[in-house]
Amino acid sequence: MIRSATLDDLEVIGRLYADLNPDDPPVIAHDVLAEIIERPGLDLLLLELDGDTVASTYLNVIPNLSRAARPYAVIENVVVVADRRGTGLGRRIMDATLERAWAAGCYKAMLQTGSRTPATHAFYRACGFSPDVKQAYLARPPVARA
Repeated sequence: MIRSATLDDLEVIGRLYADLNPDDPPVIAHDVLAEIIERPGLDLLLLELDGDTVASTYLNVIPNLSRAARPYAVIENVVVVADRRGTGLGRRIMDATLERAWAAGCYKAMLQTGSRTPATHAFYRACGFSPDVKQAYLARPPVARA
């Protein structure tokens, strides 16, 4: 079953995100999860299998003035628990995520990955993403000086 997250899912989301970014501090931001749940255009999807939450994506549908005012989607935090990777669960949740983006009228969906693993890139290509259409750039805020 694929469903939208609720406030009761913070702990399981924290476990999934620990798999995704092991060096990050634990996820404890109830207020942020509440904002995601309440804000139109944001959807944190969870895939449950045999009572366990095994995968997640975060869909952001963003209003847009170009492309006949059609929105676009940004997909973040794609994660499948480590012991279930390679079993088709990533494809199931990604298909559901893209279906929601297309149902919202998005003219494109984008994602970025920091992974250098060829299998990760092959997975995204198999889901319909092309690495050849646009170039991504990333900026981070400057480090504060004491």
